[in-house]
Amino acid sequence: MPIDELSIFATQALTLTPMQGLGIPVALIGAVFLALGAQFQHRGVTKVEASLGGKAKGLSKVQLFALLGRPSWITGTLMLGLAVILQLIALRLAPLIVVQPLGAVALVITALVNARVTKTRLDRLTIRAIALCIGGVGIFVTVAAFVGTERPISDTQLITILLILATVLVFAGAAFLTFRSRLTAIVYIVGAGVLYGFVATLAKVVINRIVTGDFEWLTVLCIVALVSATVIGAYFVQTAYVSGPPDLVIAGLTVIDPLVAVGIGIVVLGEAAGAPLFAILAFIIAGCLAIYGVFELSKHHPQNQR
Repeated sequence: MPIDELSIFATQALTLTPMQGLGIPVALIGAVFLALGAQFQHRGVTKVEASLGGKAKGLSKVQLFALLGRPSWITGTLMLGLAVILQLIALRLAPLIVVQPLGAVALVITALVNARVTKTRLDRLTIRAIALCIGGVGIFVTVAAFVGTERPISDTQLITILLILATVLVFAGAAFLTFRSRLTAIVYIVGAGVLYGFVATLAKVVINRIVTGDFEWLTVLCIVALVSATVIGAYFVQTAYVSGPPDLVIAGLTVIDPLVAVGIGIVVLGEAAGAPLFAILAFIIAGCLAIYGVFELSKHHPQNQR
């Protein structure tokens, strides 16, 4: 790396203010509730699936209503709700590319809790896959903490995000209707992760606009898009629980979700504008490692071998 580029990076290092830095522990606490909520929700979904059937073809209306009668699923939902609130607070405090990837901490917690609950021993390949996920996201967020900056979001940028999301929703809906009987857990996880990446971005936009009093038709459209993506993503997650262990679901969400959100932050919102070349290369390498880890976990997880 050239000396002048290193000097620029050193000058920009740790650009977060103390208030923005507070977003990091808030996001970490949210990750704990995310992990526990996922475990409880998975328990409720598997019990409903065992009693009513369904296996990976998408939860039916009867199954969805049955979930409302499962105490474990309700407890998990409340925990996830608290995790969302903490995540929104973190997004308000700090740049999206810093706090969003921290949800990967939930993967470690979920893997350990699930292994203990199901009495499943995590083998070497599974542990390696989890390490790839955590390592990739860890590198990602470390670099982001040095180069991430908060920038105002223009109407043009926001419209661009909404158009991309509309395209994703159309594609996801068409794929679900056409291939529903053949979709596996990893497909639902990827779909939910992509949608939740947009949810995180839009949530930050809506929060900032409400705080600044900039509440107009575009903000309302953001709220509609946010709710739509949240509902569809939540359905994908519940369906993924039927055919996949909770740590696989969390791995997909805490890797794909932040990668999409950060990708939007970098490409559309310019939150990494002016970052040195080596930082961009680090983003790409770290992202590839994390995604590879998710697919390896899907392939080698002991509960998927049964």
